Amino acid sequence: MSIEKRGTSWRARYRGPDGRERNKSFGRKIDAQRWQHEQQSRINRGEWVDPSVSRTPFGVVADEWLATIHHLKPTTRYSYEFVLRRRVLPTWARVPLSKITHDGLVQWVTALVESGLSASQVHQAAYVLSSVCKYAIRTARLTRNPMADVRLPRLRSERERRFLTHDEVAKLAAAAGTYASLIRLLAYTGLRWGEAAALRVGDIDLVRRRLDVVRAFTDVRGRMIEGSPKSHQSRTVPLHRWLCSELAPYVEGRDRDALVFTAPGGGPLRKSNFRHRVWYPAVRAAGLDGLTPHELRHTAASLYIAAGTPPKVVQRILGHASITITLDLYGHLYPDEMDQWADRLGEIAATVWPERGQIRDTGDDEPPSEAGAKP
Repeated sequence: MSIEKRGTSWRARYRGPDGRERNKSFGRKIDAQRWQHEQQSRINRGEWVDPSVSRTPFGVVADEWLATIHHLKPTTRYSYEFVLRRRVLPTWARVPLSKITHDGLVQWVTALVESGLSASQVHQAAYVLSSVCKYAIRTARLTRNPMADVRLPRLRSERERRFLTHDEVAKLAAAAGTYASLIRLLAYTGLRWGEAAALRVGDIDLVRRRLDVVRAFTDVRGRMIEGSPKSHQSRTVPLHRWLCSELAPYVEGRDRDALVFTAPGGGPLRKSNFRHRVWYPAVRAAGLDGLTPHELRHTAASLYIAAGTPPKVVQRILGHASITITLDLYGHLYPDEMDQWADRLGEIAATVWPERGQIRDTGDDEPPSEAGAKP
């Protein structure tokens, strides 16, 4: 490290961890010393980044990051790309990584909020930007995530979930006409829409009364793409006997690769078309205004729980990645049995203790009685 005067300026030099020497000129010696000290401090803390790579525009790194998320579902990749193009890149595309600061990000978040975006949409934009920064850290172009300490607007509580009764399911199915069996399948198996739409004849075993969930449709930019279920987890779902009887006409004598449920003209069911042609009219006719197709999945969970199904079994049927997800979503539907288990514990204790559950006085915390007091 050295500082030398050249004409009217001062040039500071230092050698980076990569062995290369770097320099920068300043009008004042003190500024050169400060810069040199700052670079050495970064090297000592392990936070030094090659200045040439830290000048890479954010947009370049964002495009690289997009190419690394091919493992995600098509709809997820599309949503990330949409948010990136619409809400992140207009501000940050040409900004060098080293110029993305905490204050600048705070101003960006404020601008998003003032533009009318919901708290959820702002969180999505921040998540995508943060993900690009994390990729920049992995590729040694940043040492810390500038988005890490930026406060985001508070998310509103989720819309209250709606659970149908057996009678309401029956009314909705009746109003759905030729798609009544699809309504009952969704309400009594908990399949996601994309899973039901991609269901093929070979996935249903009427003898074993089982349904294999091994694929799902997603609609990406108007194209129906077949992939694996959410979280890439296949599962087997039990079928009620009466539901097997109802599905028999859709299965028996048909090609194993044929779709069980199709659009009126053939081909896969598109959720958007189904909503307008079947769902909305059926919901209105059944007096269930505001109901969404996904709430039939919630309904299946609630009906299973009401029938006394253990949480672990509900998890397997719904295909949740962990029991935590199941309990977070539906734990409140299980009856509060604390008193029952407390009474049972007390009964067991009463059979063990001579005092039949009375706490024995050890004399450690309470003073001795007058009869037992020593002089």
